[in-house]
Amino acid sequence: MKNNELILILDFGGQYNQLIARRVRECNVYSEVVPFNISIEEIKEKNPKGIIFTGGPASVYGNDSPRCADGIFELGIPVLGICYGMQLMTYILGGNVAKANKREYGTTDVSIDNTSLLFKGFENDNRFLMSHTDYVETVPDGFKNIASTLSCPNAAMENVDKKLYGIQFHPEVNNSINGTQVIRNFLFEICNCKGDWQIASFVDESIKSLKEKIGDKKALCALSGGVDSSVAAVLLHKAIGKNLTCIFVDHGLLRKNEGDEVEEVFRNQFDINLIRVNAKNRFLEKLAGVTDPEKKRKIIGEEFIRVFEEEAKKIGTVDFLVQGTIYPDVIESGLGKSSVIKSHHNVGGLPDYIDFKEIVEPLRDLFKDEVRKTGLELGIPENLVYRQPFPGPGLAIRVIGDITDEKLDILKEADSIFREEIANAGLHRNINQYFAVLTNLKSVGVMGDERTYDYTIALRAVETTDFMTGFWSKIPYEVLEKVSSRIVNEVNHVNRVVYDITSKPPATIEWE
Repeated sequence: MKNNELILILDFGGQYNQLIARRVRECNVYSEVVPFNISIEEIKEKNPKGIIFTGGPASVYGNDSPRCADGIFELGIPVLGICYGMQLMTYILGGNVAKANKREYGTTDVSIDNTSLLFKGFENDNRFLMSHTDYVETVPDGFKNIASTLSCPNAAMENVDKKLYGIQFHPEVNNSINGTQVIRNFLFEICNCKGDWQIASFVDESIKSLKEKIGDKKALCALSGGVDSSVAAVLLHKAIGKNLTCIFVDHGLLRKNEGDEVEEVFRNQFDINLIRVNAKNRFLEKLAGVTDPEKKRKIIGEEFIRVFEEEAKKIGTVDFLVQGTIYPDVIESGLGKSSVIKSHHNVGGLPDYIDFKEIVEPLRDLFKDEVRKTGLELGIPENLVYRQPFPGPGLAIRVIGDITDEKLDILKEADSIFREEIANAGLHRNINQYFAVLTNLKSVGVMGDERTYDYTIALRAVETTDFMTGFWSKIPYEVLEKVSSRIVNEVNHVNRVVYDITSKPPATIEWE
């Protein structure tokens, strides 16, 4: 992606690396996460306006501690070190880093020097999230202390002449009050960014580059109906039209009416070459009697590939395979020595089961919120763009225990009611993810003076900005009451509804 302004984010293994990149982009400045050991030559080639070091779990004194390239502080490029990044800057430039007597974790009162450009517009006292064991005991020569806490004397530092800054706290998280303003100050007051990166320009640029790359050759896309693959498909269609073919494998594990909605949008609104494969019975046969969630995932993933492969063979050789890989997929699959959070099937290698020459990942540089903005820019209906996040295995991991056609029907109806009432209450854009789960628990109930012994539906609703952490949503009682009443009265074989009030952590967002 071509950008006039770029902020490089060196990843030292911190859990908030994606958040930092997103906060920068929210300021309309393009950011890119790169390995901590990126070479000086690569940095010069990318020509960034500024560099941010992320936090990380290591200690700068460890034998295998991640280190940046020598000479990075002599490039004349502004650098902001966050947490471990500040400690590393201190260590390399001759200051002293020591182990704290007491680990500082949580939202902490921080006294700052608001004459610093980094803290422009702030009051003297602020609250930021701290999470560290080591701390800067002595700042390097040429640096000035610009913040402190009761237990951390050097909570921030600056070398104005060299435009080097370090902060011990995490401005990128919601817990830090006005933390994004710290990042804005670094971007605009110190790096002199203009903030002119927009999704609209990304769309125009992508369509142009895809036309040049693909021309009149053929491309194939696996369309799941999710946001990522949908936006990737429409972007390609805008570029190459009928030279794109989409294969939509409907495994029968989608939400109520979802398969028909996907077909309506892509076949009728966009006139995309679409092959819909109704493979519900095939998937249910493979899943029969399987209760382990990891086995469910593996079966569904493998079977999806088999179905897609069979349909692709009917088409014959294509030049390009389109995938909906997005930036978090790339980051989470590992950069440098950073911790690999999870592997993604569409990152790190070309599938060998389809006859194609090259892979195309048009959304590879975008975060999820940017993908949604791209979808709206392309004219995809808002209800599809803002569709609830949905796991690849679909409802298979929201039906606890073995999967049957009857159970899927129960869950689809209950989930549809829940989503409908959330929308009716005007809460659908405030709650980041909400869905129903069919538990494998049956309990006694009374309906129409008769004893019942039926399933329990669990409702789950979470508010989050990053999906790494989340808080259960305080849905009004009257909304929950209406949802419960409708599910019990309208959905057969359900006599009890419960609400999951567990945050993440300790729970995950999904049940399986």
